[in-house]
Amino acid sequence: MKDPRITRLAETLLDHSCKLKSGEKVIIEAFDLPETALVCDLVNAAYARGATPLVVWKDNSILRSLYRKATADSMSWAGAVELAAMKAADAYIGIRGSANSDELSDVPPEKMELYTEHWWNPVHSQTRVRDTRWVVLRYPTPSMAQSAQKSTSEFEDFYFDVCTADYATMATNLKPLVARMQAADQVKITAPGTDLTFSIKDIPVIPCSGECNIPDGECFTAPVRNSVNGTILFNTKSRYQGVVFDGIEFELKDGKIERATCNNEPDRLNRILDIDEGARYIGEWSFGTNNKVLHPMLDTLFDEKIGGSFHFTPGNAYDDADNGNRSKVHWDLVLIQRAEYGGGEIWFDGELIRKDGFFLPDDLAPLNDGLPRDGSVLR
Repeated sequence: MKDPRITRLAETLLDHSCKLKSGEKVIIEAFDLPETALVCDLVNAAYARGATPLVVWKDNSILRSLYRKATADSMSWAGAVELAAMKAADAYIGIRGSANSDELSDVPPEKMELYTEHWWNPVHSQTRVRDTRWVVLRYPTPSMAQSAQKSTSEFEDFYFDVCTADYATMATNLKPLVARMQAADQVKITAPGTDLTFSIKDIPVIPCSGECNIPDGECFTAPVRNSVNGTILFNTKSRYQGVVFDGIEFELKDGKIERATCNNEPDRLNRILDIDEGARYIGEWSFGTNNKVLHPMLDTLFDEKIGGSFHFTPGNAYDDADNGNRSKVHWDLVLIQRAEYGGGEIWFDGELIRKDGFFLPDDLAPLNDGLPRDGSVLR
């Protein structure tokens, strides 16, 4: 029997996230899904709304073979084919499973750079993000459950609870935070190994409540490009291009990452940051505000939403919160500031806004709903 939560999720993606209308075209791109149920529901629901769906079904083990022997010509050809479809689409839904989250870990970095330059950037960064209504999400698999340190059944319950959240209430609760960020100039952040200052003056602020990411729950802007100074030590591991990085630490001066290191892959980390000039500048800063997501699970779409966290992003800025930085890289790195992860503070123009993951001003108090205060949920 099909899980009715899948049908509800499909409706959320089409109606809330993509706002799909009759006569429009939607690309549904699926990676490593263990079953077809969600894609079939999306296809049927798109037709029911008078829209035209196109399904692209991908397997990461096949992509691994494709990437490992790739040339600039092969990547450019694949990119050109997908770019033509993306330019014709009104909406895009990207769904990723994970039969093996490390499937791409042995793809040489120079091959992933070819993919980023000739395939990902033109199709997604330059076209899909800018010109379509889009949403990306994960699909629950045993591999994801393992990363989250949950049983498969427990993780599925967690997944559907988080992904079908009350996004209307979330949008309402984010409005006071948007107003405070829009009015702010100087930001100061402290945490173990972190002492950072920057300006967000006159940079647009974007609340996220289920339109582009599922799950959602964040509020982002970007630092003024040359304003970032200090050090930051991320306490959450991050998987990028198939490699897991641990203990990433940056030292920044006048906006530029002048020193970058980590516990396990410092050379590869610096190679990523040297791909172009913009990769060593910050393109996004965002609060994580989804209090149903409390612990990292090596999946950026979940980890960047963790209640009591923020993410800080080397690389490209989004057009709708633009500080002028351009790069092939956009890498969301997460620091959790709840007490059980070491604590921390965020200040706006000398006012303490959040301490140990909890917002302090009264108008921001609803953003604390559901966040545990005693650390008892720490595994």
